[in-house]
Parts: sequence; structure tokens; C-alpha cells
Amino acid sequence: MVRSFMTAAVLALGVSSAAAQDRVRLEVYSTLEVENINDFKKSFEAENPDIEIVWNRDSTGVVTARILAEQSVQRADAIWGLAVTSMLLLDKRGLLEPYAPKNLAAIKPAFRDSANPPAWVGMEAWVAAVCFNTVEAAKLGLAKPVSWYDLTEPRFKGKLTMPHPASSGTGYFHVAAWIQMFGEAKAWEFMDRLHDNIAVYEHSGTRPAAWPHRASIRPVSPMSWRPPARARRARRSRAW
Repeated sequence: MVRSFMTAAVLALGVSSAAAQDRVRLEVYSTLEVENINDFKKSFEAENPDIEIVWNRDSTGVVTARILAEQSVQRADAIWGLAVTSMLLLDKRGLLEPYAPKNLAAIKPAFRDSANPPAWVGMEAWVAAVCFNTVEAAKLGLAKPVSWYDLTEPRFKGKLTMPHPASSGTGYFHVAAWIQMFGEAKAWEFMDRLHDNIAVYEHSGTRPAAWPHRASIRPVSPMSWRPPARARRARRSRAW
């Protein structure tokens, strides 16, 4: 059974007291960004010197599928950073151990499981964005898109990338948003037209934004999720 992050930490502390000379290794499944993951590890291990975090990191779809496949022989001690949509599924399958952190009362209801104790607690929220390569667009004489439907126009054929919804939580986020905005029928019609213009579907949410810097394919308008440097705005919750 996969335990919540703080539960795993508490259990590990109990074990480490019996063997003070050995650090307890926690295997933590995560989708947190590479540029942030070491900071989380350093901060946690500084407060818990008897514990060592060993990350098992991948995209949302891959991590979720791995946990479901492992079922009763789970390798993970904890989940730290996974889409709430995945946590809801794991909770439904009985794969999460409920835990109430000390500051639970300060967490808004939308950022936690409604059960007491909760099966998951949110840690951050993000927005998705369209990244537009103005340099390449200028070379091709392409005006920037001002609506989602602009991306279905023939001028963008073969010049778009986006995260694959089957492996990337960001890609899934886009699909869910289009269905909510356009209605299911119109959303699938839009995605069929958009698909004709997609050059490649990437495995993760951040990779499309790197495409404009590659020599092989130089897309103009990769749809990608990019974490803002300082501000985090609440739209998509992730949980531990």
C-alpha cells in the first residue's frame, strides 16, 4: 500500500530510532520537476537526517500506471507530487493510507481529500500555457494565434507540439479543459483538427517548450506547461 508522504516519514523515523547509524531509505514516486526535486530532498533530509529520499520520477501517466500495476506489491513508500485525478483513482482502488498532517485545518477544502483523515493533501497548483516562438514565427511570416481554434488553421500544420495526454498530466489537463470549455462533441472535433497540425506528441509536460531550440524540428507554437519562476496560480492541484 502506498502511504502518504508524511505518514511514510513518521514510520521511517520510528524505524531509524532502532538503528541510529543507518539512514532509512524511502522510495518516493513523484512527477515534480527536475529543477525543483533536489531542493525538496535537501530540505526534507535536513529536517530528518536519519532518512534518505530515493526518487522514482516520471510523468503523471507513467507513475500512475506503475502504481496500479504494482497493486499489492508496492515498491513506493510515498507519493510526493502527483495529479489529484490520479490520487482519486488510487484512493478508489484502496492504495492510499489516510493521514492528517498537523496543519490540515489551514488547508482549503479544494486542496485536500474530504475524508477525515484525508487520503491525500494538495501541495501546489499550476496553470497551463501556450508557448509561442516569436523568432521562428517571424522567419515564416506567421502571426501569433489568439484563440485555440487558430491552432487548427493550415498555416500551423506540422509546427505544433504538445504533451501526450496518455502519459502527461499536462496533456490530460489540456484535454479536460477543452471538454469543459467547448462541450464534449465540439472538443473532440477540435482535437481531431488540432491533431492534423501536431508534429509530435511529447512524453512530458515541459518537453514541448524545449523544441524551438532543437535543430531537427523547429515548431512555432508548442503547447506546454512551464512553471513560473516565482508565482504559482491555482488551477491544477497536485497532491502528496
